[in-house]
Amino acid sequence: MTVIDPETRAGWVPEADEVGDDEEEMPLSLRLSIADTLTLGNATCGFMAVYFTTTGILIPHLTGSDESGMARHSAATAVILMLCAAVFDLFDGLVARKLRSSPMGAELDNLSDLISFGLAPAYFVLVYGMVADDAYQKVAAVGAIVVLLAVVLRLARFSCVTVKDGTFQGMPSPFGALTVVSIVLLELPFVATLMAIVGTAWLMVSRVEYPKPRGPLAIAMVSWIVSGMALLAAWAFDAPGGQLLLQTGCALQLVLGAVIPLFATARRVNNFRDNRREARAAQLP
Repeated sequence: MTVIDPETRAGWVPEADEVGDDEEEMPLSLRLSIADTLTLGNATCGFMAVYFTTTGILIPHLTGSDESGMARHSAATAVILMLCAAVFDLFDGLVARKLRSSPMGAELDNLSDLISFGLAPAYFVLVYGMVADDAYQKVAAVGAIVVLLAVVLRLARFSCVTVKDGTFQGMPSPFGALTVVSIVLLELPFVATLMAIVGTAWLMVSRVEYPKPRGPLAIAMVSWIVSGMALLAAWAFDAPGGQLLLQTGCALQLVLGAVIPLFATARRVNNFRDNRREARAAQLP
């Protein structure tokens, strides 16, 4: 039976509407793909890193607890969770390229990265400024804000600026987050720690080129992350030489952060020279 709407004078069939509601498919923008699930794992790891930093480091310090082992375990757990977030961030991009990705995948990725590689490392720096003996809490808070804002600006620029394929403009936020926590774990003097953290934040918003982790580079990155987890576990359980191994790994992370853009710069200079030689050769009779 067709009923006429008195306002629009349009006909509609109630039975058809009732059946259609059940059969209507979910909008594409609300479907989660496999890549989106990995992205949500990234966000979860970032949040749990903040949780362990709070419950295992900050609260025992505020309550006057002398259990240094608990703080070491919690710090290691928080950093391992950031490493896990980096793995999720790496694989969600790989899966999205191989399989379909949902329309909201890019937004989910940026929001998750903000939690895991912006909030979590910035909060780690803030808590470091509260618990370290030679740190200044207010200055450390400024350093934490600098890290957070650098990641915010970097993610916003990443969404708006198109760069050549195969490279990032500025240090990627996962690499930057791991570099920041490596600086803190090195236990350098406070001024040196703060300067290195600010320098890392500058690299994240700079125009320095970093290669995207694809192919062999992605395998190398995963291997490096797994090695970092092993070093953190050895340090957390006070294994023989664990402290030295961890500091060596953190120092290597800083070296990689400084050396990788040098290779990109050298490659760009070589390409420029090759193009100039080709242009000169084309002008010769």
